[in-house]
Amino acid sequence: MESLKVLYKVGHGPSSSHTMGPRKAAEIFLEKNISAEAFRVTLYGSLAATGKGHLTDAAIREVLERVAPTEIVWRAEVVKEFHTNGMLFEALKGGEVCDSWEIYSIGGGDIASPEMPHLAGEKIYPLTTAKDILNWCEHEGKTIWEYVQDSESEDIWDYLQHIWNSMCQTIDNGLNNDGVLPGGLKVARKAGTYWVKSKEYGPAVSNRSRLYAYALAVSEENASGGEVVTAPTCGSCGVLPAVVFHLADVNNYRPIRILRALATAGVFGNIAKTNASISGAEVGCQGEVGVACAMAAAAACQLMGGTPWQIEYAAEMALEHFLGLTCDPVCGLVQIPCIERNAVAAARAIDAATFAILSDGKHRVTYDHVVAVMKETGHNLPSLYRETAEGGLAKHYKVE
Repeated sequence: MESLKVLYKVGHGPSSSHTMGPRKAAEIFLEKNISAEAFRVTLYGSLAATGKGHLTDAAIREVLERVAPTEIVWRAEVVKEFHTNGMLFEALKGGEVCDSWEIYSIGGGDIASPEMPHLAGEKIYPLTTAKDILNWCEHEGKTIWEYVQDSESEDIWDYLQHIWNSMCQTIDNGLNNDGVLPGGLKVARKAGTYWVKSKEYGPAVSNRSRLYAYALAVSEENASGGEVVTAPTCGSCGVLPAVVFHLADVNNYRPIRILRALATAGVFGNIAKTNASISGAEVGCQGEVGVACAMAAAAACQLMGGTPWQIEYAAEMALEHFLGLTCDPVCGLVQIPCIERNAVAAARAIDAATFAILSDGKHRVTYDHVVAVMKETGHNLPSLYRETAEGGLAKHYKVE
């Protein structure tokens, strides 16, 4: 598995696969073709189907048009075999193509292609399944965050501190910003209102209201193109920071415990990314919000003092109950139902962690089983339910 530095990225929303990935690809292509007179970028599959709502064209133009005029060609009907989020970059001189590059945005802001293996990050984790990692924990007498510490470079804790600082800043930004989100749906920001209303109720409702507020704050910042952390994606970026921020606020955890929780969460995100997918266009929203919920449940269970087996149980339970979740954003915007899903998933993550911490950690279905089923289910979902705006809420809800 790759470093957590690949999983956790700081960038601008609204989509890691539709915004961050194409922007990264455009930057790489521009470096090779700085003298081009024009560019043409053809978007395929899901990138073309929902790219306008996800600001894919804006992200690419922002990079390439600093040098030369850029034409965007939309080919939603063409779905490439390697991945549905395909892109063809072409540099032109004298009206002729002088260089071309086919590349794919595979989720979480990462790009790859069969011919370009060097784009993949260095594999630094020798164990890639929860079963093997739990066996390592038992053999070494260590816990999951120590597997991260033993595998990563010494600066991993500084990096996770940077990630945590960014998450906290996004929550603060989201709580302080009001108004309507861009895109035409006229969705009003709710985070600040939920936080204010949390003061008016008893402890149970107040705690849940604040948790919702934090998840809404991050997701609304993402929807507006603000700076967020992929956890594991932009579309699901509100779940993990909301859960950890809420528990840290309530229980006043020491800073190092928060970083260890993020490390543990990252392991479960990496397992899903390595053995299945975190791309909504490939496996549906189960790979985004579902995996985010699993990551948050693992982090919460560790903060609660869970054993490695209880932590794995929390992650398994969280992901299991999102199996089959479709990716069907209305108008291709990361707003409806994405924002609410982040808030609900944050609550479910804490529920899963609590359930697991009360158990002895023993259970029949493992996290590895659920990841395998998520991959199978996602690939069996009709394409209209995988970020193409052709089915689900994207089809049945019409803007009036």
